[in-house]
Amino acid sequence: MRGGPPIEARALLDALPNPVFWLDEDDYIVGANQEGERFLGLGRAVLARKQLTDVFLGDSPLVALIGQVRGRGAGITEHLVELSPPRTAADHAPGERLLDIYAGPIIGASNFIIVVLQERSLADKMTRQMNNRGAARSISAMAAILAHEIKNPLSGIRGASQLLEAGADDANRELTSLIRDEVDRIVRLVERFEIFSDDAPPSMEKVNIHEVLDHVCRLASSGFAAHVRFVKEFDPSLPLVHGNRDLLVQALLNLVKNAAEALAENAVAPEIVLSTAYRPGVRFVSPSSGQRSSLPLEVCVVDNGPGVPEHLAEHLFKPFVTTKSYGTGLGLATVAKIVTDHGGVIECERVKRGTQFRILLPHHRDVRRDRD
Repeated sequence: MRGGPPIEARALLDALPNPVFWLDEDDYIVGANQEGERFLGLGRAVLARKQLTDVFLGDSPLVALIGQVRGRGAGITEHLVELSPPRTAADHAPGERLLDIYAGPIIGASNFIIVVLQERSLADKMTRQMNNRGAARSISAMAAILAHEIKNPLSGIRGASQLLEAGADDANRELTSLIRDEVDRIVRLVERFEIFSDDAPPSMEKVNIHEVLDHVCRLASSGFAAHVRFVKEFDPSLPLVHGNRDLLVQALLNLVKNAAEALAENAVAPEIVLSTAYRPGVRFVSPSSGQRSSLPLEVCVVDNGPGVPEHLAEHLFKPFVTTKSYGTGLGLATVAKIVTDHGGVIECERVKRGTQFRILLPHHRDVRRDRD
């Protein structure tokens, strides 16, 4: 038996935001809605020639769940299932996902089973975004203290070293020069904290994110990422971003620099993919203010490096967290602060080819509408 729901039902299924697909009595994937096709990485015509085990490994929890449904003859819901990406998914598909899965018989279709997937990670990501925002806010006060309580005394120390240097011999002049250099280094570090201050919110305007990405690509290619091949996958219809161009350049440059450094070692063909897409329907409600934000603009930076260590994945955007022995751990915290100031969210996840940083931003029209 081959087939599926009638056309009217299929139109309704296509309207759902969740991946849905259905199996015949031999576990062939005989149909899927649009989100199901995207999740599985294949169109309906090709899927109809695939059995479930052609798409998912035999030890996949989804395969086991289907077996249980057939054995019981009743629907089953499994919560918080860790599901590896389908074999058929694109190279840039996210890695292991956290899902709620429902599988159950289709009434009136002998031995047909429908599968509905609900990705839990979106809600979890939103929770982490609030943690990231909290981490950024938590060092705002620290930034002000550092700027005032440390930079001022340091300028005095630097001035004193210059006075001492005037009457010092060569040996002592070397020491005063060392003091001055170290003071300058500390000042530069403190200045990096000043971006976390909330005293001066950034001015916003209409920004072409593709122009920003092109600029970042040129800067990186002529310097720290000269060894990397850049691939651009831009959606030319993308509307303008509501943002601050200089800060967006800084944030994306930090992400590209991170990716390039991850590719500096043990990378056979180092590559960074810069992509944009329009994702309608993505909305974020701030638990603290209740303000609604539409975040349809997606910007991704994907590298084919070794990936972020699992134990650091959820803490990457907190200050002083770093995978580098020489890093300060402020680069990604800075990115999180900039994205937060733009009303957006940022997420990092492992993908088949390495690491993906995904930013969701509002476009100019949505910001104006949400404030009405």
